[in-house]
Amino acid sequence: MSEGQPAKKAFARPPAGAVKPASGAPEERLDSWKEIAGYLRRGTRTVQRWEREEGLPVHRLQHDKLGSVYAFRSELDAWWRSRGAVMPGDTSWQTDPGPSVAVLPFADLSREKDQGYFCDGVAEEIINALNALQDLRVASRTSAFRFRDCQEDPREIGRRLRVRHLLEGSVRKADGRLRVSVRLNNTADGYQVWSETYDREMTDIFALQEEIARCVAHALEVTLTPAERDALGKPSTRDLQAYDYYLRGRSFYYRYAPRDVEYARELFTRAIERDARYAMAWAGLADCWSYLYLYAGRKEAARLEADRASEHAIELGPESAQAHASRALALSLNEKDEEAEQEFEQAIRLDPDLFEARYFYARHSFVHGQREKAVRLYEEAMRIRPEDYQAPLLVAQSYDDLGRPEAAAAARRLGIERAEQHLKLNPDDARALYMAANGMAALGEKQRAQAWAGRALKARPDDPMLLYNLGCVFSLLGCADEALSCLEKGVELGVAERGWYAHDSNLDPLRQHPRFQALLTRLA
Repeated sequence: MSEGQPAKKAFARPPAGAVKPASGAPEERLDSWKEIAGYLRRGTRTVQRWEREEGLPVHRLQHDKLGSVYAFRSELDAWWRSRGAVMPGDTSWQTDPGPSVAVLPFADLSREKDQGYFCDGVAEEIINALNALQDLRVASRTSAFRFRDCQEDPREIGRRLRVRHLLEGSVRKADGRLRVSVRLNNTADGYQVWSETYDREMTDIFALQEEIARCVAHALEVTLTPAERDALGKPSTRDLQAYDYYLRGRSFYYRYAPRDVEYARELFTRAIERDARYAMAWAGLADCWSYLYLYAGRKEAARLEADRASEHAIELGPESAQAHASRALALSLNEKDEEAEQEFEQAIRLDPDLFEARYFYARHSFVHGQREKAVRLYEEAMRIRPEDYQAPLLVAQSYDDLGRPEAAAAARRLGIERAEQHLKLNPDDARALYMAANGMAALGEKQRAQAWAGRALKARPDDPMLLYNLGCVFSLLGCADEALSCLEKGVELGVAERGWYAHDSNLDPLRQHPRFQALLTRLA
């Protein structure tokens, strides 16, 4: 499976096992709740609850017999690494003496219920402002936004996000005015620390976000440096319409489907037309062009536009982690490897919880044969965005390359499960379909893999990257004719980099086939 180019603050962990035994070996398998609990260094009741509530990978010999269970150490290791939040019963994070906060998605109280993107944007801007404060630890957007519409007790949410405080809020827009209500809760006891309701003109939204961030910092007794006070007073744009376009664009981009990314690109472009110095809009535009280059045709024009937009983003927002991550990806696509790695590292320094920086840095490392580094970065990406299906499905190939088949199988199962959840909300996302199909094929689930590959092909029959990846799926399934038809059509539509076909291990079953050899000759 190709990812673009051919290859050339956590809790105490259980012992991972330096040497991985062969699949099914006695040292690898744990044959009772007691053994599983001992391996995880927890009580039996705790790990049984984790199975029910947290997806702990436990297998049963007889489903109606509770005690007849077993688990594989490698699967438990992969599950543990993928947890982005603290597990029940673990309070080690509470020893951190510094203040910490999570900003949950703000509720949309508008009559038409059509301002969700705006409410998310307000919360995200407050996260960005608070994240710039050196003495305050802030949960990432991705982690906090998992608790949208959640009815859990604030103490439980705080425990899972590893923070001492939660900021919740609501927004009502009507007739050019805003009513924003916010409250800050202590997660130790659930009591309210501070609350306020603001009635303002829409044009005051930038000053309002700054004021809320300052009030939160004050309530948490965070002392601002002069530079931090100055930064809070500088919004990324003061053009209200540009800001609205940007928020709508981010809302579409986060759906990660080609059609939605096209919509996002148009909206970021409109934002830039309103404010040509809007760094975050330029970063968003660069991300769209990079996505479209990688997953929707690999057109040279898209790569060049990503490069141009990311340069503008860095020039206008040199302290923006998102701008550096966008620039790093564009440089990677241009094969400027050393510069790309420097930008990835800078993005991570500026925002350690930025998913895109870890994910695309992992992809970059894999392409350049740095398997151990790719594994580490993919695992960190999985921690930051626990609902993402891509990282576990992609890290599996690195596990295989490193001789860790059990970890690879566990990662594939996890990725397939997450892809299923993603597809409930995005049923036509061909990328999720073909990536999960590849994982199913590698696990030997032939019938299911064929069905999902068929769904992907129906959704985007003329997408050259999809055709290449389906060629890989069908190759793994032993369906040579279907695989070769997809690969040949993919070449006709523009996926013509010979290195992929020559080196992708997914295509090894086809190498002696005359049609495949003719394809390589054609690409020479």
